[in-house]
Amino acid sequence: MKIIDLRSDTVTLPTEEMRQAMYQAELGDDVHGEDPTVNRLEELAAQMMGKEAALFTPSGTMSNLIAVLTYARPGDEIIVGSQSHTFWYEVGGASALGGVVMRAVSDEDDGQMDPDAVLQAIRPSDIHHPTTTLLCLENTHNRCGGTVLTPEYTAEISQLAHQHGLKVHLDGARIFNAAVALGIPASSLAAPADSVCFCLSKGLSAPVGSLFCGTREAVEKARKWRKMLGGGMRQVGVIAAAGIVALEKMVSRLAEDHANARRLAEGLADIPGFSVRLEKVQTNIVNFEFPPGVADFVPRAGARGVRMLSRGGRSVRAVTHRMVSAADIDEALKRIRELVREAG
Repeated sequence: MKIIDLRSDTVTLPTEEMRQAMYQAELGDDVHGEDPTVNRLEELAAQMMGKEAALFTPSGTMSNLIAVLTYARPGDEIIVGSQSHTFWYEVGGASALGGVVMRAVSDEDDGQMDPDAVLQAIRPSDIHHPTTTLLCLENTHNRCGGTVLTPEYTAEISQLAHQHGLKVHLDGARIFNAAVALGIPASSLAAPADSVCFCLSKGLSAPVGSLFCGTREAVEKARKWRKMLGGGMRQVGVIAAAGIVALEKMVSRLAEDHANARRLAEGLADIPGFSVRLEKVQTNIVNFEFPPGVADFVPRAGARGVRMLSRGGRSVRAVTHRMVSAADIDEALKRIRELVREAG
């Protein structure tokens, strides 16, 4: 039985071209700035994001933490979305390691934060208050189902933040999915933000890595923070090479993942008792609810070779990626229908 793994696009394996590039990569000591493959990757990333410079990091979590450390001091306050990855899934690093307060503003269903709510969350200058220094955005928005922030919204909310002296960091782990969905360059989505990070190891299929992109000054500060956090990786061109292939070859194909996500969502919506908000399926993430009469849906689907993640209660997340074809989606739907029939 073929395993159809829809838990996350992080399960993607590197392509054969990536493996060859890794094998042949020219290497040097990146902590000394001497790895030519890393330097090329960073230059390419900065160019694609429309920023002055970039820094290769082991993970998106580290990139986001580095952004906080770069723009905020201990005792400062940062504004994050109530459903953001930084708030939910990064082990409280901003507070534990950065010493900052995270103030959560409610995310709307599409991943946006209401500008008025953000404005109300910015602290006035007062001896009793922490200083608000940073606004964090997320595009695409993971917990909101892979929804896309438009360049117009990003520009509006960033302008508000800048008017009040805040920096803006964009967690763009899946920013290329957003760009492909909108049919615009990723740089258009990143332009209003002071910094942006994105992951190579999700839909782009590289084995590991993230890029933090911003001004030269911010990246130099970030480089020192990366060293402090243990992210100085020496001859890391051996994995940076796969990242170059990812950026050059894997972006345009993300449209296939989006089409398969739509195929999955529409198929689930046709199964009695399943609830899917089709208007929210904009990229490669499908959030849905299974019928109340189907107990232990996720482990039972997993036993049939269809792996997904529970979001608590009857809510489930499925993510499409390069290693899942349209035929795999049809097979997954077939197995889910059989499961439901057996459950009565």
